[in-house]
Amino acid sequence: MRNPELDEQSRNFAVVARAIEYIRANARMQPTLEEIAAVVHLSPFHLQRLFSNWAGISPKRFLQYLTKEHARQALAGAADTLTAAVDSGLSSTSRLHDLMISCEALSPGEIKSGGRGIEIGYGFSPSPFGEALIAWTGRGICHFAFCTTDAPGMLAELHALWPAATVARDDEHARALVATIFPATPTRGALHLLLRGTNFQIKVWEALIRVEPGAMVSYSELARRAAAPNAQRAVGSALAANSIAFLIPCHRVIRESGEVGNYRWGSSRKLAMLGWEAGLGTGEREA
Repeated sequence: MRNPELDEQSRNFAVVARAIEYIRANARMQPTLEEIAAVVHLSPFHLQRLFSNWAGISPKRFLQYLTKEHARQALAGAADTLTAAVDSGLSSTSRLHDLMISCEALSPGEIKSGGRGIEIGYGFSPSPFGEALIAWTGRGICHFAFCTTDAPGMLAELHALWPAATVARDDEHARALVATIFPATPTRGALHLLLRGTNFQIKVWEALIRVEPGAMVSYSELARRAAAPNAQRAVGSALAANSIAFLIPCHRVIRESGEVGNYRWGSSRKLAMLGWEAGLGTGEREA
């Protein structure tokens, strides 16, 4: 007996696959949504909805990702910014600059130099959940990790993310930042985060930041909140790529069964965070 739901999913995937093939083949021409929709014989509205449900991002965002990747590889090679922009289908270096700042949090020049010229401060500090390494630039916090290895191992991870940046240790400022993240008396405020990831990853992280402290969501619920209900596996990959602990609260995501599941910085620490946040919400946390 045929399963109508599976049949529909298969047909929808075939449409999305054709759209992806067309976008990849014509990325340098920067096709419009209307042009892509015409190829797969759908209205722009229906393609937008179908593509977003399957891929987790819109056709425009997917094209942007491909353009960004092509430009990033060109910049990492010998291409200057104008050549990289033109070869990627962009009309100007200013469009390339906006694209890279949006997707990579780095300018084309910074990408071409491997991050050379960027100044990163970092330091170690105690926190309610153990020793932590935090790093920052003038644009915001770019790294926050709980220490699961020795200091050299933690620093190696930071250097791998920012290979050519200039780093300087400042434990005093690190302690001040950690005190702001975990205040003795909860207060509303804003910390700037420097997010580096694909459009989809950033979309998931932004949805996660909106999950209230003390609340928990499943992978499927987070996918729904990120407007990508069929992308639970991709959501899991986005969480695994997160390098800013607690502030991008991966610890609030649990399995469908209700089990806490794994956590990059240890499942015991994840449980402790959930309990700590629950205490904040009820006022029962001890001083």
